[in-house]
Amino acid sequence: MSHVTNDLTAKKCTPCEGGVQPLTRAEAERYEQKLTPGWHLSDDGKSIHRGYRFKDFHHTMSFVNAVAFIANEEDHHPDMEVGYNYCNVRFTTHAIGGLSENDFICAAKIDRLQG
Repeated sequence: MSHVTNDLTAKKCTPCEGGVQPLTRAEAERYEQKLTPGWHLSDDGKSIHRGYRFKDFHHTMSFVNAVAFIANEEDHHPDMEVGYNYCNVRFTTHAIGGLSENDFICAAKIDRLQG
């Protein structure tokens, strides 16, 4: 994991009630480079997503619960698709209709779970 990712994990999400512009595609691409490989910027540049795979349901649910804990601590919640041995995570900042630094902070903190 790079030192830059550690910089994101040291940050705390700030409340976003709208009224600010979402990150541009170029800004989002720069933030994406700060994450561990596996995160992907959507074609429209408004969300990031990553798929995680596990050996069984128990490990999947443990991961989902840990993600939920992080999301609640940060007050920034992803969309998740969950099945027996997988979890797909998607972040966007709904209040601004695109990406904010909060999305990348949470993604970096979730990546620490895989360490």
